[in-house]
Amino acid sequence: MSVVQRKAMLKAEGFFPHKKNGKGTTIIYSRKHPTAKFVRVVVDSGIDSKTNKIGMVRGGKVGVKLCYVNRQKQWREITTEVFTTNTGLVKTIRAQEAAEKFVKTCKHCKAKKFKAKSGNVVCANACWTAWGNKKKNATTKKTAQKKPQKIAAKKSQKKAPNIMVGRVEKSKRKKTAEKIFTAEILPGDLVTVEEIEGEKVTKNFTGKILGIVKSVKDNAVDVDWTANTSTLEEWCLPRWKTVVVPKNSMITDYRFKVLSREVKYTIVT
Repeated sequence: MSVVQRKAMLKAEGFFPHKKNGKGTTIIYSRKHPTAKFVRVVVDSGIDSKTNKIGMVRGGKVGVKLCYVNRQKQWREITTEVFTTNTGLVKTIRAQEAAEKFVKTCKHCKAKKFKAKSGNVVCANACWTAWGNKKKNATTKKTAQKKPQKIAAKKSQKKAPNIMVGRVEKSKRKKTAEKIFTAEILPGDLVTVEEIEGEKVTKNFTGKILGIVKSVKDNAVDVDWTANTSTLEEWCLPRWKTVVVPKNSMITDYRFKVLSREVKYTIVT
């Protein structure tokens, strides 16, 4: 099968080529998993990006695997890459999509697990670094404050009544909480993309990225992206009408911007 035919097969299956391959020179294709959130079906086409010919690595076979895109936009391989010939490509893609159901899920944040370089199967979001440190810091803080509280017990009771303690604790919880923003996205809306850092819009892709909303189901938004002349990869394009912003976070994320009508993001929680 020729290069043209192989590319045509991938296009027919809804795959888009990546602009770069960080691990080689072959052209990488990917698309969203049909049912699983944050999971992408990734195909190593075996086509050399420089010569536009099928290389001899792995006998010119195509590699198919599933990757989970975590909170830091890092791709974690959650299934073993399977290599196949052109005739078995579609069948292998379907098999990998079905294999998503058997991938273990983190009981804390519900993200998929993957096999790290250490050989351990761990959460793709590395969520234990967040709640693990909080638990450790809370224990240390409690031990360190135990002695001063006993010494100044009477003074504390006079200066700060119980209602004030409650207010302080509530205030601390608010400072560490995350905010959830949502916007009314409707089928038929003409949309582009905004880059955000925390709650601040840092870049507007109007004129570079354009799409039409095909359907909205619960929080998921299905968009037919008709133009993308920016350097933003297809997998970075927003898929949800809600945006989660951790308190004091400066992590870069992307959200929808409706062009066909005036739509503002509002705080849910």
